[in-house]
Amino acid sequence: MNKTIEIDEDALAARGVQNFLNGYNCSQAVVAAFADLYGLDDKIVGMASSFGGGMGRLRMTCGACTGMFILAGFETGSPDAKNLVARNHNYATVQSLGKAFQEENGSMICAELLGLRAGTIEPPKPAERTAEYYRSRPCVKMVESACRIYARYLKENLGK
Repeated sequence: MNKTIEIDEDALAARGVQNFLNGYNCSQAVVAAFADLYGLDDKIVGMASSFGGGMGRLRMTCGACTGMFILAGFETGSPDAKNLVARNHNYATVQSLGKAFQEENGSMICAELLGLRAGTIEPPKPAERTAEYYRSRPCVKMVESACRIYARYLKENLGK
């Protein structure tokens, strides 16, 4: 990441929400909100598409959380498989981000956040984005929360 960029929590959260409202899934919305800070292109947003709906609509780990975890990999991950110090740091970062998300939202599990029965696998077809969809789902709030948590993490760890 370009370490000289100011981290504006409100702007990043608003960008994430707008991404979601523009049709990105929850994971893509979070990743796309921060992509320019890392100099990333659309490929990373495409990669994040698999994690929406709690991992391909399996309703497991919330996609907004997964978006944070993908970003954490850019910040703390290492391509060196033998770098256990970096792996430890990355895992600790992911656990810290996940804990913050869970404390703020009550869960990191998509099915629980949506009030669905756990273990129910839905058809792979994404839900149509209608006014009712946005009213009935907490996803916008989850995206905003994940963006704010990740922005705070960056501010605390980069001093910006």
